[in-house]
Amino acid sequence: MDFEFSEQQRMVRDMVRAFAAERLRPGAGARDASGEFPADIFRELGELGLLGMMTPEAYGGAGTETLAYLLAIEEIARADASVAVGVSVTNSVCQWPIAHFGSEELKGRVLPPLARGEVLGGIMLTEPGAGSDLASLRTTYRRDGDRFLLSGSKVWITNAGIGAFFVVLATRDTALGAKGISAFVLDARQPGVLVQPREKKMGLRSSVTAAVMLEDAVVPAANLLGSEGEGMKVALATLDHSRLGIAAQAIGVAQAALDEALTYAKQREQFGRPIIEHEAVGFRLADMDAELEAARWLTYRAAWLSQHPGRLSRTSAQAKLVASETVNRIVAAAVQVHGGYGYSREFAVERLYRDARVTTIYEGTSEVQRMVIARALRTMATTATD
Repeated sequence: MDFEFSEQQRMVRDMVRAFAAERLRPGAGARDASGEFPADIFRELGELGLLGMMTPEAYGGAGTETLAYLLAIEEIARADASVAVGVSVTNSVCQWPIAHFGSEELKGRVLPPLARGEVLGGIMLTEPGAGSDLASLRTTYRRDGDRFLLSGSKVWITNAGIGAFFVVLATRDTALGAKGISAFVLDARQPGVLVQPREKKMGLRSSVTAAVMLEDAVVPAANLLGSEGEGMKVALATLDHSRLGIAAQAIGVAQAALDEALTYAKQREQFGRPIIEHEAVGFRLADMDAELEAARWLTYRAAWLSQHPGRLSRTSAQAKLVASETVNRIVAAAVQVHGGYGYSREFAVERLYRDARVTTIYEGTSEVQRMVIARALRTMATTATD
């Protein structure tokens, strides 16, 4: 097995790392404090080709393979997790399902402006009563000639109010459960899409999140993804891939926390020497480093598997579970290394602590990831990794 990055992967990583150091890291704290969405930064990200990384070149994207994409998300999150969320969502849960389940006409019409960053995208899955249990969603659709009309409530929608195109799950009949669900591409720039006030969140504060009400929102019949009744299939396949973006985000935040802890531990002196020389602190940093590398390479392996035939569910769930749980341990340890200063907003670890918390919740909680892994194990004859 070759653990070396390809030339393209190194180029992407280095380019994004340089951009993040120059344009993202310096203002991350100020953006967190203001909660303002950084539209100027997203314009630059679009110009760099980072808002359509996995979309095929034929539709205006970069056609990047999965690992290079994850390296980009990791470097962005290392500088500003709020920006990383916006980049991940428009790439993975919006463009990916359109590219894989949309008709040629739909892809040619919707993907180019998304991939070029002229508009942003997202996904509308979660509802007030349907989070982990997607089969219980209540947003409905009905056919009206050559269009569908969607009505219902969606919550925790990233890029709500600033995005143009959203993948939406809705049911024809709630009594049908998963079999009644279909997936659509909705143009959110219409009167039937009512965006509610932005959520006031613990972290990821400059990433826009809001509830959305749909009142007979119009979707052309050509905007159906797959066939009617295949919405759950579209959603689960999408989440298998998008979880990797959350894992990469978690790794980036964990690396930033380790960076901050190392810098502080080398500068802070107690009992006549830098605290990194005290075994209690040195061993804590060693554990942080080891856990981070384990999560990182599990995620990279999942990225490699995503480019090969076979089901990705188990491995992507493992990567998301391990990376998100790991980052929460690492940021907590980084705050502890800082002592009282770690509790102050004058130090970056306080923001990292808040930004990390949601990674075990969105795009499938840790409990859901364990369910996915356990279900895969029940059907396996062996747990061998080959």
